[in-house]
Amino acid sequence: MVFTLGLVVAEVFGGILGRSVALLNDAVHNLSDVPALGISYLAMRWAERPADSEKTYGYHRAGTLAAFTNAFVLVLLSLWLGYEAVQRFRSPVEVIEEWMIWTSVAALAVNGGITLALVRGRGDLNLRSILIHNFGDALSNIAIIIGAIVIGRTGAHWIDPLLGLAIGLLVLWSSIGILRESSHILLEGRPHDLQVEEVARAILTVEGIQEVHDVHLWSLGGGHNALSLHARVPDMHLDECERLLAAIKELASKRFHIEHTTVQLERAGLPAQSGYVMPEPAKK
Repeated sequence: MVFTLGLVVAEVFGGILGRSVALLNDAVHNLSDVPALGISYLAMRWAERPADSEKTYGYHRAGTLAAFTNAFVLVLLSLWLGYEAVQRFRSPVEVIEEWMIWTSVAALAVNGGITLALVRGRGDLNLRSILIHNFGDALSNIAIIIGAIVIGRTGAHWIDPLLGLAIGLLVLWSSIGILRESSHILLEGRPHDLQVEEVARAILTVEGIQEVHDVHLWSLGGGHNALSLHARVPDMHLDECERLLAAIKELASKRFHIEHTTVQLERAGLPAQSGYVMPEPAKK
């Protein structure tokens, strides 16, 4: 965060002295990294905390909530950046290319370093939101450097607000994807790599299971998935019920990497109470 704050100060001075809206927009963009990095760091620490009497599933969604918050802020920020760029199209300002180039070179070194450091953690949604954010920063720095060179050779000062608008659109595009995925998890949507029918049919292969229904799949965040279902079985001893429960949980864990499975056993032959039977009673 110290490097990011230093980068923001440098880009603000560079943008003011160089009269570049692209640099100022990028400075505001980088300023949003400070709370984003702070929230994400706290979220990763919270996600490591064990479950307790109030957060019975643990704190795995802390990172997802941080990603959602960061993405929402960036969507608003990108709209503001777009508005400022349009205003500069209407009232062009002559920029100083040298300030644009050297400030962007320094910014590229910082953003590029952060991006490379986060590549290994791109599987985590929270870290991926920061990775995409900093990767977009690095691309915008490269674009500003190229734009400044073109402005210096052609005098086309409209390139500066065009770059500002492009940066805003890049932030908007990347943020909407994170916003969509994080909201899907917060709304307890089905993990994208799991199919309800596939899981149900697999559970029907467990000996003794005659029917499966009320199947629910959701993500706790951070790659931790959960499953709940009702399974109908014939009359049997309690020891046999325990064996079935263990077999279902083992199958869910080994085949689908589901860490938390809740099963309600019901006696077979009762009339169906659920309108969602998956996929059909097994033929014995």
